[in-house]
Amino acid sequence: MKRLALLVLLALSAAACERKAAEVAPQKPDAAPITDDATDAAQASPTLKAVKARGVLRCGVNPGLAGFSAPDGAGRWRGFDADLCRAVAAAVLGDADKVAFVPLTNDLRFAALKAGQVDLLARNTSWTFTRDAGEAVDFAGVSYYDGQGFLAPRALDLQSAAELSGAKICVLSGSTSELNLRDWFAARSVNWTPVPLKTEAQLRQAYEREDCDVLSADISALASARGTLADPAGHVLLPDVISKEPQSPATRQGDPGWTDVVRWTLNALILAEELGVTARTADEMAKTSTNAEVKRLLGVDTGYGGMLGLDDAWARRAIKAVGNYGELFERNLGASSALKLERGLNAQWNAAKPGLLYAPPLR
Repeated sequence: MKRLALLVLLALSAAACERKAAEVAPQKPDAAPITDDATDAAQASPTLKAVKARGVLRCGVNPGLAGFSAPDGAGRWRGFDADLCRAVAAAVLGDADKVAFVPLTNDLRFAALKAGQVDLLARNTSWTFTRDAGEAVDFAGVSYYDGQGFLAPRALDLQSAAELSGAKICVLSGSTSELNLRDWFAARSVNWTPVPLKTEAQLRQAYEREDCDVLSADISALASARGTLADPAGHVLLPDVISKEPQSPATRQGDPGWTDVVRWTLNALILAEELGVTARTADEMAKTSTNAEVKRLLGVDTGYGGMLGLDDAWARRAIKAVGNYGELFERNLGASSALKLERGLNAQWNAAKPGLLYAPPLR
């Protein structure tokens, strides 16, 4: 009986404690009302304000990488990255030609961006942890999925980069490519000698002079380099891919409104391909499409451009200026170009041969 009485007493005490706790427990506050005007936040972007006031987008690019950014015989900048700059200019300024291209070497690119010499860096730059967290720059989204490889003379009859013991390898100094080589060869206990150079042009020249045995860089850059050699067929890409190189346009850290403008211009080009919108059909589809996302993308459903500090036709202008992502790729890198690269990882996620290309929904 005493034990039963004790159990009853403990139960009553526990219940009383629970009631007391419930009485003093803080209540979940009501959700705060949404009062922020997204348009005001976007328009507060200092870079967006500066670009609009100047009337020109200053875009940092590679001094000469065929397929990505290089001046043609008439001095007009051509390539995948150059066209991405034009898309942003069309979205923000209404004119794809309002771009001042600023050629930047590998070692100066981030300093120029952080110093405000350029508004946007679109220069075959890989998105890495140390650059994102340590360089005070932001990355707006992957524009091209690449990987590091090796270009070698066909006469060497190499089957793998693992056979390069004692080789001299030309590589861009201060790049992730140089670090990747050190990691990859150290893991395999292979001795090698780096031949570091500052520009892609110097790399190509040194390789052609046989100052090094092989050339290592992103595979897209190697394809570009091979096309400039006197005998392109005399050189092969080895099968090894030793890294992931997600290339991304970069902006200054601390200006999220501007990063959003660049990010969503890129996303608009990717979405346009997925939705079947091309440079030629954009205006007609704005009139006739019943697809809700197409209407948002092309500015038929209003209010979305304002969230970026732009008007509602921003994405349509970008698409009309350079085409959708597929058109951009085909013209500069694909079968219609000198590089003739396959889409591979850069195919849409829902393509017959799926890739990694995927943009968040515009809604």
